[in-house]
Amino acid sequence: MHRITVIGGGFAGLTAAVTAAEAGTKVTVYEAHHTLGGRARTAEGPYRTNDGPHALYSGGPHWTWLRQRDLIGPMAPVPPLEAARMRLRHQGVLRRTPPFAMLKLLRPGIQQAPVDVDFRTWATGIAGEEGARAAANYSAVALFHHDPGVLSAAFVQERLRRATRLPPEAHYPRGGWASVIDRMAARAWNLGVRMETLARVDTLPTDTPVVVATSLDAARRLLGDDSLTWPSGRTALLDLALRTRRGDAFAVSDLDSPGWIERFTAQDRSLAPAGEQLLQGQIPLAPHERRADGVARAEQLLDLGFDGWRERVTWRREATANGRTGAVDLPGTSWRDRPAVDRGDGVYLAGDQVAVPGVLSEVSFNSALTAVSLALGARGRDALDLKHA
Repeated sequence: MHRITVIGGGFAGLTAAVTAAEAGTKVTVYEAHHTLGGRARTAEGPYRTNDGPHALYSGGPHWTWLRQRDLIGPMAPVPPLEAARMRLRHQGVLRRTPPFAMLKLLRPGIQQAPVDVDFRTWATGIAGEEGARAAANYSAVALFHHDPGVLSAAFVQERLRRATRLPPEAHYPRGGWASVIDRMAARAWNLGVRMETLARVDTLPTDTPVVVATSLDAARRLLGDDSLTWPSGRTALLDLALRTRRGDAFAVSDLDSPGWIERFTAQDRSLAPAGEQLLQGQIPLAPHERRADGVARAEQLLDLGFDGWRERVTWRREATANGRTGAVDLPGTSWRDRPAVDRGDGVYLAGDQVAVPGVLSEVSFNSALTAVSLALGARGRDALDLKHA
């Protein structure tokens, strides 16, 4: 029977393991940490914070794949009254609606943005400087980049469309991302996948095809391949628990500079103890900025949207996410220019910075399916249904 080794037990690694096992392959997964999940981990304890993106987008192929296998589980929808408390900071004050100029970039039938021009230049020609700046900063919710305007116009436009589509594509697994990971791990186990935790791999096995489903930095070290680099974002994360107070915003998106605060207990009260609400601020950092700079900007958004928040804090945590926000494409590049999945000699790369299409976790999913298909050869291509966004 065909065998495959998967290094990394995050979303990409588990997708690869389940997919290969469903095709009749024996699979072993090695995970360096004591728990599976990668950036999809959810903290244990009274405050169920996610270490990474919080939403699953329903417009991509991974949504269908997870649904078909009953792996998503119950969703936590945003109540309409809470959704109405979405606020936008523009020119220093909170607004309920985006500036009209920004809406020009969201209207149906707008032209496809070019790959080889930066978003700011392209968007300014349609919506003027104010509309372009506001749209670029809003897109940071799906980019985590300190200056989305300098990225490829086509790259930013796709993410802006997905983030603003109605009805919303973003869905929230009840209980956090760990609930999805637990179901994926259980399916892998039932399919006979062998999963080894606390098992860091320093040397690649040579007796099986290998899917390296780690961060690009970890893959570069493991494979000794200095070409495995691609731009990503760096983000300051501020997690807060506040005593509940009526009138708090559901989310505050910064249109003056990239940044976002969201109250995740608005849709899922199980994430914090009764009487408390859980928030996370995600503030992209420029190369010269420190975490403290991002935290200071997050506190400015809190001052606007969460009256008296400082006196209500019951728990606080700060962190920096380095290179953990997926690939970002500069003008003149697209997903096709990122590090290839097939590294030769039976080694295949999966993760959110490799050469497959998609938004956020969709890249990990698509690359995992592609890696398994290549590893299994013709049999794998017949067994797998590859659907790229």
